[in-house]
Amino acid sequence: MKIEVEQLGDLNKAKEAGHNKNFNFLSEALTAQNKDVTAIVNSLAEFQVAIPSWALGAGGTRFGRFGFQGEPSNLGQKIDDIGMLHQLTRTAGAVSLHIPWDVPEDYMAIKELASSHNILFDAVNSNTFQDQANAKHSYKFGSLSNISKVSRDQAIAHNLDVVKIGDKLGSKSLTVWLADGSNFPGQSNFQDALQHTEDSLKEIYKGLPEDWKLFIEYKPYEPNFYSTVIQDWGTSFMLANACGDKAYTLVDLGHHLPNTNIEQIVSTLMLKGKLGGFHFNDSKYGDDDLTVGSVKPYALFLIFNALVYGMENNPQNPYPAWMIDASHNIKDPLEDLMQSLEAIQEAYAKALLVDQTKLRDAQANHDVVTCQEILQNAYRTDVRPLLEKARLNAGGAINPVAAYRELEIRKKLIQERGANSIATGL
Repeated sequence: MKIEVEQLGDLNKAKEAGHNKNFNFLSEALTAQNKDVTAIVNSLAEFQVAIPSWALGAGGTRFGRFGFQGEPSNLGQKIDDIGMLHQLTRTAGAVSLHIPWDVPEDYMAIKELASSHNILFDAVNSNTFQDQANAKHSYKFGSLSNISKVSRDQAIAHNLDVVKIGDKLGSKSLTVWLADGSNFPGQSNFQDALQHTEDSLKEIYKGLPEDWKLFIEYKPYEPNFYSTVIQDWGTSFMLANACGDKAYTLVDLGHHLPNTNIEQIVSTLMLKGKLGGFHFNDSKYGDDDLTVGSVKPYALFLIFNALVYGMENNPQNPYPAWMIDASHNIKDPLEDLMQSLEAIQEAYAKALLVDQTKLRDAQANHDVVTCQEILQNAYRTDVRPLLEKARLNAGGAINPVAAYRELEIRKKLIQERGANSIATGL
C-alpha cells in the first residue's frame, strides 16, 4: 500500500508549527556554535538504512513465536511494507534479501515494484544455518567448515546461487554469517574447521562479479555454545584478508560479549579499510536483537562517533552498507523498525555535532575532562528537530509512528491480508 501525499501533508500541517518553533530554536543555537545546520540536515536525508526482508513480521525465540496480524506473506508485500516505511521516514531506501526465504518468482516484477517505492536492493544474505527442503546434505555439524567435503561444496554452491539471485536484482554484495561451531570440547578440530572455512570462502569469493563485495559476519556464541568458527572481528578480518581486496568484515552490534568496546573495533577496521557493513540492534545480555537505541543509546552514539570520524578520515574504507537486524517479539514490527530508524538517525546527528578538531586538540593536550565534555555536549543535544526537518524536506512524516497510527495502517493491513497471515523466514 502507498500513503497518499495529501494524507501526509495534512498530518504534517497539524504538527508543523511546533516543529518550526523547535527547529528554529535549535538551529540558532547550533549556528552560534559554528555548526552548518543545512549540511547536517542534508547528511541525515542522504543516510539510508536497508531493511531485511525477514524483519517485516513478528520475531520469536527458540521457545516460541507470537505472530502479528497483517504480516506480509510474500516478497511483494514485504517490499510494499518497506515502501511505506520509506514514505514515512525517508531513510529506509533499501531492502536486504535473505535467501532462500525470499527468492523472487518474477524478477522483473519485483524490480519494478521496488523501483515504484524508490527501494534499492542491498546486500543479499545466504542461509546455511538451516537444512533446506530437498537438500542432499545436512549442516547439522557445519556448512563451510564441515569436515564433510560434500556438505562444504553444497554450502559453497548455495552462496554462489545467492550471488546470482542478487545480481539479477542489482545487488552488489553478499553477506555470509555462519552458525558453524561446536557444543562440546573435542567435538571439532579448531584448526581444521577454520581452514575449511577459509578455503570455502575463497571459492565463494572467486565466484563474485567484479564489482561485488563479500561481507564476513562474526558472532561469539549461539547456536553453538562451546565454540564458533568465526567468533570475533579478528577472525573475520583475517578471513577477509585471506580472500582479497573485495572481502570485508561486517559488524553486528549484538554479536559481542558484554562490555566489548565496539567503537574501537569500528575504528580499527576503518583504519585498515576493512569495515564493509554494519547491522544495527541493541542488547542487554547478548544477541538480543532489541530495538536500536532502546538499551544503550550512549554506546550507540560513541559507535557513530567512530563511524563518522572514519567516513571523514579513512578514504581507504568503502562507504559501509547499513542494515537493521532486530527481532520484533512483542511490538508491531513496522513501529519497531521506525523506532530503530529514528534511533540510528539520532545517534548519527549527534555524532555530526562533535567538533573533531577540538576533540583532537584536547586529546593532544591530555585534557580528558574536555574530551568528555565535547562528547557529552553533543550527546545531550536534542537533535530530533533536525531529523524532522530532514524528513519534512524529503516528503516524509514529521512523526512517523504517530502518522502510522493516525492513518490506521496496521488495521488496513489486517483488512487486506487477514489476521492469520505469516511472514516467510520466521
